Parts: sequence; C-alpha cells; structure tokens
Amino acid sequence: MDRQLVAAGLWSEARYNYAYWDAVRANWDSAFAATVTYAAGRPAPSDLQFFHRLRRWSALLNDGQVEILPPIPIANRLGRPPLALRSIERRPFIIDYAVNDEMRVARPERLAEIVAVQGIPAAVWIRDSILPEIAASTEAGRWERAVEQMLDGERGTALHLSLKLPAGAERGASVTRSVAFTARSRLERPALDADTLPDGAIWIRVTSFADPDVPSQFDRALGDAPREGPRHRGIIIDLREATVLAGTEQAYAILSRLIERPFLTARHRTPVYSLDSLSWLNAFPDTIWPPLRRERIAYTGPVVVLASPRTAGAAEDFLVAFRAGGRGPVVGEQTAGSAGQTATLPLAAGWKVRLTVARDAFPDGKEFVRTGIAPDIPVEVKVDDVLAGRDAVLDRARAYLSETARR
Repeated sequence: MDRQLVAAGLWSEARYNYAYWDAVRANWDSAFAATVTYAAGRPAPSDLQFFHRLRRWSALLNDGQVEILPPIPIANRLGRPPLALRSIERRPFIIDYAVNDEMRVARPERLAEIVAVQGIPAAVWIRDSILPEIAASTEAGRWERAVEQMLDGERGTALHLSLKLPAGAERGASVTRSVAFTARSRLERPALDADTLPDGAIWIRVTSFADPDVPSQFDRALGDAPREGPRHRGIIIDLREATVLAGTEQAYAILSRLIERPFLTARHRTPVYSLDSLSWLNAFPDTIWPPLRRERIAYTGPVVVLASPRTAGAAEDFLVAFRAGGRGPVVGEQTAGSAGQTATLPLAAGWKVRLTVARDAFPDGKEFVRTGIAPDIPVEVKVDDVLAGRDAVLDRARAYLSETARR
C-alpha cells in the first residue's frame, strides 16, 4: 500500500507543481497506472527496483532538476565507483579517480575511455540501461548526466570495464560501487579556485555557488585587479563544471563585483491552480546593483564566461544576468537548461521528490530552460584536443582577451 501511495503522490505533485507541465508529452496517467501495477506485482519488486521504476517514470517530465529522493536506508544501499566520468563527443572518459586499494590494482588511468561495461559496448549500455532513467531539459544535458551516472547501482556490487588508454592500448579493469550516494565524494572539487595564466588573465573556476563564502573567495581571487581596471588583461569565469543547482544569491553577489551600472536578473513565474484552472504568479526581475565605492571597487576590465552542457541552476541564472547586461561574451557550449526554483515535496513512507516549480526567463520574457543558453562564441570540445592536453574553450577565451587588449 505504501508504494501505491508514493506513486499517487508523485503523480499529484508533478501534475500540479511542475512548472513546465505544458511541455510534458508522455501519457502521465498511463505511466502512473503502470507504476502502480508494477508496485503491486508478484513477486513484489525490491526497494531498489521500485526506486529505479520511479526514476524512469519521473524522467518523462524532462525536468533537468527532478530527483527522486528515497528514504535514507534505501539511499545508503546505492553507490558508485570512486571515478569521475565525463562525456566528450558522447564518449565516456575517466577524468579523475580517488586513490584507494582497489584503484591501485585497477589502475584506471585518467583520460581512459570506457569502451564496454560488463562486456556491453558503452554506447549500448548507456542507451539501454541508463538513459531511460535520466531526466534533462536538453538532449546534450541528458547524455552528460547519463555518462556521469553510468556506473551507479547497488552498493558493493562489482563491474568489469573495458578501457582504451590514452596511448591507444586496451585492457580490462574491475571496480566496485563502493561510494554511497549519501557520502561526500573525495573527488568533489572546491567551490571556487583561481589561477593567474601566463598571459596575465585571471582564471576563476566555480563549481558551486551554494557555498556562502564564494563571494569572499572571489574577492580574494581578484586581488588588486579592480584597481588596475581596464589595464588588466581580463578575467575568465569558468562555469563549465557548475552543476550545483542552488546559490543564485551568491551568483548575483559575484556579478555585482563586475558591473558599474545595474543589471536585471532572470524573471520567474509559478503555476497556481484553483478549481482546476491554471493561472500564473509572476515575479518581475530583480536588480543587481554595483558595489558602493566605499565598500569595494567594481572590476571594469574585460570578462569572459565559459559554459558547457553541465552548466546548470544558479550558474545559468548568473549567465542570464550577465548576458542581459552585455558585460562580455559566453564561450563554449550550450548550457543544461536546468534552472528555476525547485521545491522538495514529501511523498509517502519517507520518499520525496524535487521538482522545478517556477519558470525562469530572460528579463524580456524569453525562456531558455527547454533549450539551454547558447554561447556567443561556440567552441566544440573534441576528443583529440582533450587527449593532447588542449583546452579549446579556455584557449578561445584567452584569444578573445588578447584581441580585446589590442583594440
């Protein structure tokens, strides 16, 4: 009975709170009936099987922020190997791994391509086993998330991978899903780090705006650059790995350090149902104000922002205001299209679902969540470049700053 109530709750919460319900093309009622029938089947599905069924159902929403949150005892039974994966030209590569006893034996090697899982070609494994459970607003975003999660499963179980090493040799490797979903990953990057490149540009990489200390870290990374003003080579703000959805307030705080005039933020609207009629509660754009001179000096030199299909949530809100204010170009690839306010809604028996409950748009009302934000300067990421140690997106941003300096 609890599982039928969980399914009924998911049907209702999505039907009346999902902000993009008008874009759902699947038969939601039919999927609900199939899920209830599955949950009541004999033999009864396991907790993990039921979890995967709910994920497959919720993926029909095409909501890049939807997440099925099982009770903690069930979540603790889910895990992944200590590997960080990335899609490059829709091929899965190992970008990093946490060193432990198993990894010392497996020797996965960074930038090795996963060509097969359990003897199944990687593309087939992703298409048949992973993609049906992945919700995303864009196809590029769906594939990115699928590669990131392609080795997830029951904690403690083993996988055999076939790897193609950067030098071209192929070999196998056995890995275990040893890292619980509820545990903090040792591969988690700092929310912000920075470096000064040989040409003098400041490269600031942000992976999460959720940390309230990020604006202070940004100020420290800038150092004396605001006082140097336009004479400084420029700033590159790298949001390609900014996948954390929360932190819009911190994103706007950082942008305020880079402007001399007010910028408008994204606008929002929320669905409101009354007696089965739909209306919208509109929230007009806020304004980001430049800093008071007695507090700090705004940086007025050239700024470039890097984006990718993994750029989502608060990072997309940053891009909306940055683009609307004409502060500089966005370089790289289309973003995830996974922005908007979310709510975590309780279901039955300790289950929860997180949904997008407000639609985001540019200040002029143009929506972007179903398509992502297109870059001003598109740069396609190629396998050959990555294997050769070249960062084509960063290189193009540096070239832009050099061109700007010569004007």
